[in-house]
Amino acid sequence: MKNNKLKIGRIPYANLFPIFYYLDKKCDNSDYRFIKGVPSKVNRMLREGEIDVSPSSSIEYLRNKDKYLVLPWFSISSSGPIKSILLFSKCPIDELGGKTIAISSESETSIMLLKIILKEFFSLDCRFEQESRRSVRNILTSFPAMLHIGDTAMIEAHKLSLNERLQSSMYVYDLGELWDKYTGLPFVFALWVVRKQAAEEKGDLIRKLSDDLIKAGKFASRKFKMIAWEAPLNKSLSEKELVEYWKLISYDFSEKQLEGLNLFEKYAKRL
Repeated sequence: MKNNKLKIGRIPYANLFPIFYYLDKKCDNSDYRFIKGVPSKVNRMLREGEIDVSPSSSIEYLRNKDKYLVLPWFSISSSGPIKSILLFSKCPIDELGGKTIAISSESETSIMLLKIILKEFFSLDCRFEQESRRSVRNILTSFPAMLHIGDTAMIEAHKLSLNERLQSSMYVYDLGELWDKYTGLPFVFALWVVRKQAAEEKGDLIRKLSDDLIKAGKFASRKFKMIAWEAPLNKSLSEKELVEYWKLISYDFSEKQLEGLNLFEKYAKRL
């Protein structure tokens, strides 16, 4: 029956495309129901019980540990640049103190990461305002800086790289790279999180999904070039750019990543 299916959050960003490609093409999905949403929407649906399990922002897990379990071994993280969490700025980052930075409504972990970087690493106090426009060029007529995430961040960075005049007047900071520079640890952007109630009621399906995710990670790492041909973002980025991006991402969750997650939690509690 439909209600007995495992309701899985699906974030339609390129970072997860290799995993969902495998789930779509190679798995028996008769017991799965995928529900699409940007990270902030998926977080809300998971919190309110509209879905059972999802790749979810690490800050959502940290704020609601009483509701969730983490599927072991899975994350979306990076040790250094991530290329899809970018701060575009008209001035050097250390000159942003006291200014209002535009932020995407799609993200929660990335916003917290930006606040930590500015406060803890640069000793800056800034204000933040949500902005729905996507064009960095347009946004920076109203704000000194803009945080973009996901596919939009990569598309805007790609446009910038093609426009030498615009490139020369802008600073672009990769938040994964800044975190690595100041902590020496991986940053965990998302975890595969399951509601405790769903784990009790649909344990067999959760175990099936875990097995499928292990296979998906192994498959993806061998087939990035093939997967790139079917990625929606291939209309904006080349196969080479997509493969290079996916190679920066770790879908594992090791002791080092746990250490990075714990440090993120420590900083977040101080804000």
